[in-house]
Amino acid sequence: MAQAHVIKPLTPETYPAWLTLAQKHNGVWVGCYCSYFHGDTQDTVKDEYDRPTFKQRLVAEGAAHAALVFDGDAAIAWCQYGSPDELPGIYHRKQYDAGETRPAPWRITCFFVDRDHRRSGVAREALDGALELIARAGGGEVVSFPNELVPDKRTSSSFLHNGTRAMFEKAGFTFERHIGKRKTVMRISIEPR
Repeated sequence: MAQAHVIKPLTPETYPAWLTLAQKHNGVWVGCYCSYFHGDTQDTVKDEYDRPTFKQRLVAEGAAHAALVFDGDAAIAWCQYGSPDELPGIYHRKQYDAGETRPAPWRITCFFVDRDHRRSGVAREALDGALELIARAGGGEVVSFPNELVPDKRTSSSFLHNGTRAMFEKAGFTFERHIGKRKTVMRISIEPR
């Protein structure tokens, strides 16, 4: 019988498992190490560190959040979330800001799933895990920017770093609007736990 996946937050203790997954995939998206959407902090400036060190410093400062999906001792996926201050670098930012009437305290910016586990529902596990961690942190409005797929056109799951509109709708998010060509703005309200 297969062991169930477990969700754990990204912490200094889980960072090594996160790093192993990122390194298995050459740093994810040409060496991003899930740092693209992050801004600088008072103590850590992105351009002063290589990407793994930058991410590690943010984790140590409590300025990087993710729900990690574990299969045994190995991290097999993550869903990155945080505050707009923590994750200012979203695609189509000017268009998003121009139409935003209810800024949310939380945003979900990216997913990554181990290539050996794609198209098996693990991204949805990571999304549900992120929403649970947000609930434990006090809840509130959450926005995200998933891709809207073109009907009848197959899209490689490796390019769906923001997830899909359909996955977010199944998780209870509501569509608000389009930004850019294929990005959407979706929202959900999470009760505190």
